[in-house]
Amino acid sequence: MRLWSVHPMYFDRQALTACWREGLLAQAVIAEPGRGYSRHPQLRRFQETDDPRAAIGDYLSAVVDEADARGYRFNRDKIRTTGYQRKLLVNSGQLGYEWGHLLAKLERRSPVAWQRWRDLRVPDPHPSFTVITGPIAEWEKIVTDDVAHGSRRITGQQEA
Repeated sequence: MRLWSVHPMYFDRQALTACWREGLLAQAVIAEPGRGYSRHPQLRRFQETDDPRAAIGDYLSAVVDEADARGYRFNRDKIRTTGYQRKLLVNSGQLGYEWGHLLAKLERRSPVAWQRWRDLRVPDPHPSFTVITGPIAEWEKIVTDDVAHGSRRITGQQEA
């Protein structure tokens, strides 16, 4: 499961579709604790809010907004609730790590998208997040074969 901290405008079709599906799975797990994946580390940011259902709903709403802008037909009615109206926090290191991870995926499967974004050093966060200074999140599973920004391998919990 990958609930990206980067803005969905950077996603290729595959990432946007996967984020939608995985976000819907996260919504189901949050709505029914104890269900499969309920301990998935990426859910923590939503589960630790005072209204996890609305927080994940707002996250999904931004994904649907991007899909709508591209002419895709994601069913907004699948979002159970929204209205968290606060931003979640994401560390700059986490956002940087995810950006490198996404760029590596784009380079392999969507060269046009990769070409468009490859020189961007700091992406906008997903609309649900505000960026604060800090390292890669402790819950992140580091992928050692992705090269962040084309310059180095990320091999541990370090600031990106």
